Amino acid sequence: MRFLVLFCFTVLAPLSTVAAAETIGGNPGPAYNYICPHADGKGPLDCFFDAVEHLYTMCRNVKAIEIIEFGYEKSEEGVNGAKSEYCIDKQKQNIARPYVGALKEAHVSKQAEDGVRNLHQIWLGSLASLKWSPPESDAEYKARVAKAYDDFNERIEGIRKIIATVKERLTKPAAKSKPVAAKSKPVAAKASAN
Repeated sequence: MRFLVLFCFTVLAPLSTVAAAETIGGNPGPAYNYICPHADGKGPLDCFFDAVEHLYTMCRNVKAIEIIEFGYEKSEEGVNGAKSEYCIDKQKQNIARPYVGALKEAHVSKQAEDGVRNLHQIWLGSLASLKWSPPESDAEYKARVAKAYDDFNERIEGIRKIIATVKERLTKPAAKSKPVAAKSKPVAAKASAN
């Protein structure tokens, strides 16, 4: 009997937690959301915006460790840059779902869709340029890789403004149609009175 109880707790209890996995920020998984951790409960576009910055930061940190470990000059020699190359490949795969979701949500405007595509291309270019470019100084390198955040935020704000403008325009005609409907009611009342 004790064996059966012990078996249930050690084997079946972990299975119940796996079955209870929830979706957070558009990604299935445990309570911690790896791809867009600051977009819990928000839509795909917000998840994509968060993922752009978050996943770039992860690879930037990996590259910084390689630079600390081997120095700028040797950070790309042989297999010294393998960790950051793996990080970039992994994050390209991780951003795929948020990117597709963001394109669907931005479909309200061709300009917004183009903005999402452009942001994705800027993100890919920023990941590729995490490598040190000789004869960059330490300060120049750090300033260059930090500038990517400004580029991301500028484009994100532009996309948000476009979508807000489009949504505002879509709701305005509905407000203008109400007075027209109100004017037609008295005419119908006069016709029924005759």
